[in-house]
Amino acid sequence: MADRLVPVLVALGGFLGATSRYLVGTAVPGPRGTFVVNVLGSFVLALSIGVVRSSRLRFFLATGLLSSFTTYSTFAVETTSLGPTWGLANVGANYAFGFLAALLGLAAGRRFA
Repeated sequence: MADRLVPVLVALGGFLGATSRYLVGTAVPGPRGTFVVNVLGSFVLALSIGVVRSSRLRFFLATGLLSSFTTYSTFAVETTSLGPTWGLANVGANYAFGFLAALLGLAAGRRFA
């Protein structure tokens, strides 16, 4: 039987992630805010892989909170609006720092697991 609490956890996480995304975007507007949430989200997601054992908590964090906190669509629109040079720099920075944050998160997760 499927866990009936999972959709509620995903919805609650989504609400909190979207609200947090809005607050970060207000504090750090534009591409820099998107960069912050994408790098932070990469770190927390990777960290949770090593630390979180509960499937319910993983659904809450990964599928709910972090998927609505990070934002590919905003990243794509903002990147195209920056023009070719700055757009390419934005893509490079987001991917480089996102991967670095994920590596650090995985390492931290292994250390604290």
